Amino acid sequence: MAQAKITVIGSLNIDMVTETDVMPEQGETLIGNAFSSFTGGKGANQAVACARLGAAVTMIGCVGEDAMAQQLRDALRAENIDMTNVKTVPYKSTGIAAITVTEGDNRIIVIPGANHCLLPEDVLALKEVIAASDMIMLQHEIPLETVEASIKLAHSLGIPVILNPAPAVRLPEQLLSQLHLITPNESELAIVTGLERQSTPEALLEQYPNPIVMTAGSNGAYYKGADGELGHVPGHTVEVVDTTGAGDTFNGALAVKLSEGASLQEAVQFAVAASALSVTKLGAQSGMPLRQAVEAFIKQSS
Repeated sequence: MAQAKITVIGSLNIDMVTETDVMPEQGETLIGNAFSSFTGGKGANQAVACARLGAAVTMIGCVGEDAMAQQLRDALRAENIDMTNVKTVPYKSTGIAAITVTEGDNRIIVIPGANHCLLPEDVLALKEVIAASDMIMLQHEIPLETVEASIKLAHSLGIPVILNPAPAVRLPEQLLSQLHLITPNESELAIVTGLERQSTPEALLEQYPNPIVMTAGSNGAYYKGADGELGHVPGHTVEVVDTTGAGDTFNGALAVKLSEGASLQEAVQFAVAASALSVTKLGAQSGMPLRQAVEAFIKQSS
């Protein structure tokens, strides 16, 4: 099997994680349990997930002119990710995410910093990199005009794109039609498309005209392929430590399997298993599993 070549266009952040038993109310000060700092950002997370699952990964993005930028570069290079096209932006801070973890769930505030300096012309200048990819991955932690330009460029080159539309914003139908897949959760899907929520996930997906994979947390994922057939892959029961990065793990796993020629059902099954493993450890990238672990977990679960 040829190694999948995946290019991730997106954000690079430092995640600052605070663990606490109780989420503070407005104006309240509490004593927390622990603090940790991890490399993160939805783009970088998805790049790490793809690399650990066996893909050759190229990262396109921006970092600031600070010590956190070097921390990110070192961490992603250690995962064998090509960082040639990650630009340093003078006088800008590297993006950060302030994450509070309580009872296995999280609340996140993102400060984009240099991530908002990734412009359409930066991506258009890398046409040859895009053209040499098996798959392009995008998210919404970079400027929307850059996301749109990347989709249009990849579509013109015949390169499939997976868009994880988070944070969610409304997107035009023409742009959505140029995607290979969109991977929202239920609330993101409503925002991105303007569709009204339905009684069942299947009924919601039936309204969407294009291929889609909708993540559903502990309930796994629902999907609709190019032929319009609906499917559901249930979640796995695991001990949850930290859900940060679970969606990014899911997207990376999905991209890797699809790039290798797997069916949509096979890719979703692999992605659900990978994301289940990721929540059993603290931190987004630090919790992302290797391919052997995912394959062993699927075998054990079946």
